[in-house]
Amino acid sequence: MHVVREVTDQLTWIGANDHRLTLFENIHPIPEGVSYNSYVLTGEKTVLFDTVDWDACRQMLENLEYVLDGRDLDYIVVNHWEPDHAASLQEVITKYPNAQIIGNTKGFQLAEQFGFQIDEDKKIVVNEGDVIDVGDHKLTFLFMPMVHWPEAMVTLDLTNGALFSADAFGSFKALDGKLFNDEVNYDRDWLDENRRYLTNIVGKYGPHIRKILKKAEPVLDQIKFICPLHGLVWRNDFGYLLDKYNHWASYEPEEKGVTIVYASMYGNTEQAAQALAAKLCELGVENVDVFDVSNTHVSYLIAEVFKKSHLVLASCTYNLGIFPVMLSFLEDMKALNVQNRTVAVIENGSWAIRSGDLISEFLDEQMKTMTVLNDRLTIASRLKDGQEEELDGLALSIKESMRG
Repeated sequence: MHVVREVTDQLTWIGANDHRLTLFENIHPIPEGVSYNSYVLTGEKTVLFDTVDWDACRQMLENLEYVLDGRDLDYIVVNHWEPDHAASLQEVITKYPNAQIIGNTKGFQLAEQFGFQIDEDKKIVVNEGDVIDVGDHKLTFLFMPMVHWPEAMVTLDLTNGALFSADAFGSFKALDGKLFNDEVNYDRDWLDENRRYLTNIVGKYGPHIRKILKKAEPVLDQIKFICPLHGLVWRNDFGYLLDKYNHWASYEPEEKGVTIVYASMYGNTEQAAQALAAKLCELGVENVDVFDVSNTHVSYLIAEVFKKSHLVLASCTYNLGIFPVMLSFLEDMKALNVQNRTVAVIENGSWAIRSGDLISEFLDEQMKTMTVLNDRLTIASRLKDGQEEELDGLALSIKESMRG
């Protein structure tokens, strides 16, 4: 049975939703599923834009056959060769052997590495800026290397204004019948998963994202639909979406607020984190969230750090070092290029209190433009009643730094 949605005249979404997969890329939890988006153009010529993950292959093939309605497939455009999009390509080629494959040189190199069997006479190799006539539609191509693979490109249909944006503008979360950004309450239901997807999958490549946004400026007025490989199709309010991406890609916080992340063995560091959160709220700091690094998946923590201006790292000392899961979180922030944040530190220890110095050294020496507040709360085993003044001072220091 087919499950399709019309994007615009002659262009149809033929993808699939996946609620069985629990970990995207076998690392990121997706409790609300994920979509694999594929699109087919049925003009004078038929064109398939990308395929889907192997697990969604059968549904996509049923959708494709329904939309083609007995017609052959003339072209397949592959914007991105990662397996969650290209894995089903060989099945499509087998079913539609006359189709010509449009891609770039690096993409076809990756195709060979993945073992795809594509006849040389079926390949159409494009360069950036090329225009190809596919019947009554014209396609042009814009390369976006390292967003987030080296071969990635986007395709713009100059006739209907559809931008096939590969993993750019993608999101976790299954569509479940919906397709367009204006069919949902985006801020309430989608923004967090969009941010988590971008920051964890593509966040490391902020400069490359900014470069492609700059490169796309001359054609922005021609874009009527943004069709990513995961998540919603955007057909209006592009300025809102681009503003979010500019924040994420430039590592500038979206909003003033405090994310408190703690690592606690026996609950004492957690108590300090909660006490600080209460002090901040008493001071009128409204946007405060607290997370246990030991039981919160790092993808959610990374998304929170990208979102807010201030971060508090509260960690006990473990084997004279930083508690292991807190150290892993620091390493993930470094790997994803987190920067331009103000950080406060809470340290704890019983016979050797080392975590605070080590966290500060990590932020200073291994990360970029991270401002560590001079005020630090040091705990010897547990927070004492006599330390309330120190706690008040740290909360006030954080609040005052948010005024800048």
